[in-house]
Amino acid sequence: MGKYFGTDGFRGEAGKILTADHAYNIGRFLGAHFKKNYGDRPRIAIGKDTRRSSYMFEYALASGITSSGADAYLLHVTTTPSVSHIVRTDGLDCGIMVSASHNPFYDNGIKLINRYGEKMEESLIEKIEDFLDGNTPPPDFATGEEIGCSVDYVSGRNRYVGYLISLGVYSFKGLRIGLDCANGSAWHIAKSVFDALGATTYVINAQPDGTNINEKAGSTHIEELQKFVKNNKLDVGFAFDGDADRCLCVDEKGNVVTGDHILYICGKYMYEQGELFNNTVVTTVMSNLGLYKAFDRLGITYTKTAVGDKYVYDYMTKNGCRLGGEQSGHIIFSKYATTGDGILTSLKIMEVLLARKKTLSMLSEGLIIYPQKLVNIRVTDKTEVVENSDIKNAVKEVSVWLGNSGRVLLRESGTEPVIRVMAEADTSEKCNKAVDVLVKIIKDKGFSI
Repeated sequence: MGKYFGTDGFRGEAGKILTADHAYNIGRFLGAHFKKNYGDRPRIAIGKDTRRSSYMFEYALASGITSSGADAYLLHVTTTPSVSHIVRTDGLDCGIMVSASHNPFYDNGIKLINRYGEKMEESLIEKIEDFLDGNTPPPDFATGEEIGCSVDYVSGRNRYVGYLISLGVYSFKGLRIGLDCANGSAWHIAKSVFDALGATTYVINAQPDGTNINEKAGSTHIEELQKFVKNNKLDVGFAFDGDADRCLCVDEKGNVVTGDHILYICGKYMYEQGELFNNTVVTTVMSNLGLYKAFDRLGITYTKTAVGDKYVYDYMTKNGCRLGGEQSGHIIFSKYATTGDGILTSLKIMEVLLARKKTLSMLSEGLIIYPQKLVNIRVTDKTEVVENSDIKNAVKEVSVWLGNSGRVLLRESGTEPVIRVMAEADTSEKCNKAVDVLVKIIKDKGFSI
C-alpha cells in the first residue's frame, strides 16, 4: 500500500483527505501518461456512484484528463464492474471509478482500472503518488486542437446491462426477488436486469439523494433486506454495496447468505459441472473454517490470499482458477469478469437455484459456519500495532489456547486507520474471550483512538 492508494483505491473524507485537486492531478497525470506512452488521443472512462461529492470528483478528473490531451468518456452513475467491463471490451486506455464502496456518503474514493479491466498496476500508482507529492514535474498542458473533450458514454453502461442480461441462463418468471440497492450504483441497473429476465422484482433503497448511500441499507446493513424478504414472502433477496462490486444474499427464510456461502454454493455447482478449473476455489484469510471443512468433504481444494479482491484475482489469473472471493461478498467469476461484480454474482446464484430446483436455504446445506467475532479498532498507527512484540506474543498465546478448534487473526485495514481483530472457534464464548484479550492489550498499550 502506498501513501494515498490502499488495497482498493485512494479513499477518505471528501474535501479533506481526498480533494478535487487530487482528482484533477490524477486525471492530468493519467492523460499525459497514456498520451506519451501510447500516442494518439487516449480514451479514459469515468464512472461514479451516487454520493454528492462524486459529481465534483467526476468533473475534476475530466478537467485533468482533457487538459493533458486525452478524452474523458463519462459513464455517469454506474457500477465499478461496469467500468471494468467497458474499458476491456471497448478498448479504452484505462478506467476510473469514483466511489468509496461501502463507506458513508461523506467519504469518497478513486479506483483505477487498467486497459485489461483489472486493478491498476502498482508501478503506475507509485508514479501517480510521486506526482501528487510534487516529486515529478507536471506535464505540459494541451493546446489548440490537442485539448481533449468529454464524451457522453452512457451507451457503454447500457451495453454492460445488456451483457448481464445475456448471462441469464434461465427465465426468472414466477420468482419473487428482492433487491437492496443501497441507494448506490445499482439503483437503476439491477432492477432492469432482473425485470428483463422475467422476475417479479421488489426493490428497496433505490432512491439516492446524494447523502443516503449505504445508510441502513445494502450489504453492510443486510438486516433491512432480511425483514423485507420475510415480510413479503419472497423467494430470495440480494443486497449490494455502494458501487455494486459485492453481493450478499438472503434466503427464503430470512437467513443471511454470506460470501463464504456463495463460494460454497457456486464452487460445489461448478465442481459438479466440471467447470471448476484446477479444482480450486480462491479465498482470503478471512473466510470461515467451516467453508474449508465443507470443501474438504467435497474434495474441492482451496487457497488463501491476503484480504482484497485484487489479491484474489491476481492468484486466479496466475493459476487458471475460475472462482474466488471474499466473505464480504466480493466474488469473482473469471470467465465473465475481471473484478468482483455484485449483480453478476446474484445471477450466478440464480443459475444454481434454478438448475438444481432448490431453495437457497437448501443449497446452503452442508456448510456449517463456525462462530466468528470481528472487532474494528481505530488506532494511531496500524504498523506499530501489528509489529508490537507484546501484541504478537498475545496472538500466539490465544492461538495456542484455541488449538485446532479455532483461530485468531489480527490485520490492518487497507482503507482506514483501523486494526481488525477476528476470532473463530467452535463456540461463541471462545470467540468472545479470544477477541477481548487482544482488544484489551491493544487498548492497554495506548494504540486505540
